[in-house]
Amino acid sequence: MSEAYRLGASLYVPATNDNLSEVLSGRQFPQARSLIACTEDAVSSTDLPHAMSHIRRTLPTLPPRSHGPLRFIRPRNAEVLGQLLAMHDIDRVHGFVLPKIDTDTLAAYERQLADHDFCIMPTLETPQALDPLGQREIRACLQGSPLSSRVLAVRIGGNDLLSMLAMKRVRGTTIYDTPVGLVIQQLVLAFRPYGFQLTAPVYDFFDDPQTLRRELAIDTAMGLVGKTAIHPMQIPVIEEGLRVSDEDLRAAREVLGATTAVFKSNGGMVEKAVHTRWAQAIIARQAIVAL
Repeated sequence: MSEAYRLGASLYVPATNDNLSEVLSGRQFPQARSLIACTEDAVSSTDLPHAMSHIRRTLPTLPPRSHGPLRFIRPRNAEVLGQLLAMHDIDRVHGFVLPKIDTDTLAAYERQLADHDFCIMPTLETPQALDPLGQREIRACLQGSPLSSRVLAVRIGGNDLLSMLAMKRVRGTTIYDTPVGLVIQQLVLAFRPYGFQLTAPVYDFFDDPQTLRRELAIDTAMGLVGKTAIHPMQIPVIEEGLRVSDEDLRAAREVLGATTAVFKSNGGMVEKAVHTRWAQAIIARQAIVAL
């Protein structure tokens, strides 16, 4: 789904943020392509009522979906999603980031969203997502879901997956230098061939752009689209890392315009039949990210 490339840097913000209206409207951080108001891990249970009332007051101040950045809310659970769906002007957000999705939790969200047209981004961050068989079970569940056509992308909850291993992000180290790097590779194999786009997890240290750049290079090599940001300082770094290189763009155009099955490009062999899907993805990414 090429629309997933519109996500770019997805800035997370607690729903209790005093400037929620300015943030979600795109006025405070105009360089952010997508914004996610969180009522889950970023909000304590005691602050949840305040977060919900804050969202209720904020929604009428937001522009319609056709204007501004992509806007999402991450509900705490399916019950909270139901409360959000009942709010006036909830149609000013584009969709919802569904937390901790697996074969046990998806059905409750399906029931809440049955009569709505919002897009969704399920997040893989439970023990089932660590297991290759479990990954395939989640994928099959999403494929058979009435919400399948509304899955904009599947998010990878890197910190939650590390937490299950009693680990955390380390400054100067990419996620691919941890066991979760292997999990990401497995998720790419389990989901991408079946049409699901995957987004890259957050890098926790917003004052370390060098490591963020290294991680982004691997994210894009893995075929991931978009990346979570936890601080505005990360947005320009992520957006730059998601841009298509001149070399890749040239190669993609050569593949799509080739009249021979095999040809040489940039010192390597290229096969039109083998590399066409890659080339199409590069062109789709360029068309959106370059805007």
